[in-house]
Amino acid sequence: MHLSLSDIRGGAFAAAYRIHQALRAEGIDSTMGVNIARAGDWTVEGPASKLAKALGAIRPQLAMPLRLLLQTQNRVMHSPAILPSRWPVRLNASNSDIVHLHWVQGGMISIANIGRIEKPIVWTLHDMWAFCGAEHYTDDTRWRDGYRADNRPGYESGFDLNRWTWARKRKHWRRPMHIVTPSRWLAECVRDSAIMHDWPVSVIPNAIDTDCWQPIDQSLARSLLGLPQDVPLLLFGAMGGGQDPRKGFDLLLDALNLLKEQAKEMQLVVFGQLAPRQPPDLGFSVHYAGHLHDDLSLRALYSAADALVVPSRQDNLPNTGVEAHACGTPVVAFDIGGLPDIVEHQHSGYLARVFDVEDLAEGIYWVLRESESAQLGKNARQKTVETFSYPVVAEQYLRVYEQACKMQ
Repeated sequence: MHLSLSDIRGGAFAAAYRIHQALRAEGIDSTMGVNIARAGDWTVEGPASKLAKALGAIRPQLAMPLRLLLQTQNRVMHSPAILPSRWPVRLNASNSDIVHLHWVQGGMISIANIGRIEKPIVWTLHDMWAFCGAEHYTDDTRWRDGYRADNRPGYESGFDLNRWTWARKRKHWRRPMHIVTPSRWLAECVRDSAIMHDWPVSVIPNAIDTDCWQPIDQSLARSLLGLPQDVPLLLFGAMGGGQDPRKGFDLLLDALNLLKEQAKEMQLVVFGQLAPRQPPDLGFSVHYAGHLHDDLSLRALYSAADALVVPSRQDNLPNTGVEAHACGTPVVAFDIGGLPDIVEHQHSGYLARVFDVEDLAEGIYWVLRESESAQLGKNARQKTVETFSYPVVAEQYLRVYEQACKMQ
């Protein structure tokens, strides 16, 4: 049984649901337990009553007063995971051989509850939370050195929520779990962490249904979306990217400023937000695609673009990069985090030097020039089928499940 706060509508939730579906496609008896069920899938077990559904939806907010005791300039989400639930009782009484955790920390289950699960546990990490304090991502090194009073970063004050949360993990997680990370970068973080350094860890990428996620003819895709036919289109997923410094929107703006003379005909397509009241002047024509929730619309959008740019400062294995490659669309990104696990430099896209906006601009321009041959897109599609398809990912998880049972 997989455990995830929700099944869809969110990168980590979508990744968990796809892993569940990949296993079922290979004949594995896989079910999923969630607090917020949105897919309408009978294999996903969510709250049954209206009251239970309401409680499941508001639980992530119940720890807000505690989070407010921490004053920090780290603008990522913080989860103390203090709310107990009946999930351990249900899991221990079930006939499941394996409990597979995903993104569970946002009010679904407490740190102590995780320690009470008696069955073999496999935990796929979708961010850094499991080996950090309460933060989901961080640039400091307390997760590696240990959360002590003397190494608290200068941008924090008030109640040391991160140290308190980390100490509770040390107290309650006595039995090693088998950790899975979608990227090599996150696996190295696990191996370097103070809390999980001697736990087993495997790298298995997020799955995607390559039979469903296929390229659509670019001309048709642009026609369906009302996009111009004969200009280079660069795609960027906003989805809060302008507010989250990790997403590197400011770095993209600097790169676009350098491209004004080189790529005058290029136009931008932004998805994940509607056009703002006062759209910023990015130096290029901009099309706002809004929020797209269904796979077919997203496939059309990726297929319509000549390239997707992912200018993240910090990222695990973004679904957007995998989805774009599945649709035969090259990706331009910095050589950080899990992006090198998706993009093969100058083979399926371009990996710019870390935070070098000049190189990012060069990468965008290079991919747009190369897009006329369509070879980058073909390579991207082939890489996705060979690495991220359901059968490939499911087989790797089966091996991990066998190892986890032997650990018990």
